[in-house]
Amino acid sequence: MSASKSSPVLASSVGVRHKMVKEVIIKSKEKKYCGFGLDELKTMPLATFAKYIPSRSRRSVLRHPEVIDKFVKSCEDEITRKKKIRTHFRDLVIVPKMVGMIIGIYNGKSFEDVLINFEMLGHRLGEFTMTRQRVTHSEAGIGATRGSRAAKK
Repeated sequence: MSASKSSPVLASSVGVRHKMVKEVIIKSKEKKYCGFGLDELKTMPLATFAKYIPSRSRRSVLRHPEVIDKFVKSCEDEITRKKKIRTHFRDLVIVPKMVGMIIGIYNGKSFEDVLINFEMLGHRLGEFTMTRQRVTHSEAGIGATRGSRAAKK
């Protein structure tokens, strides 16, 4: 009889443990940047956000905040008009208001669509589109190798 009483107690304690584990997993999925959630970062002024990004990006944001504000406003206008966002600004720093947008970034030949993620904050747009394509070599031409020279004569 004592064994039957102990098994419900064990089952209930195991259930509590599973609930605790699930709660921990849910809390760890929320992403944070320097201790701030995405909602807090989106409401934060640009100058305040600049304090938490790397120094090279910080200098750019603090010197030219109007460029970033103008770009974000134009992106929001494009979204309301249901048009694609396209830009040549490869040196623009990614700020929290851009998260979730799909931006076509020019790579020198065409516009490549990039989905802005939470992890991209503080980086520049140009880091996510390659300007050079990978070289794929074909066969050597006639006369390029010693064997082909003999075949040519």
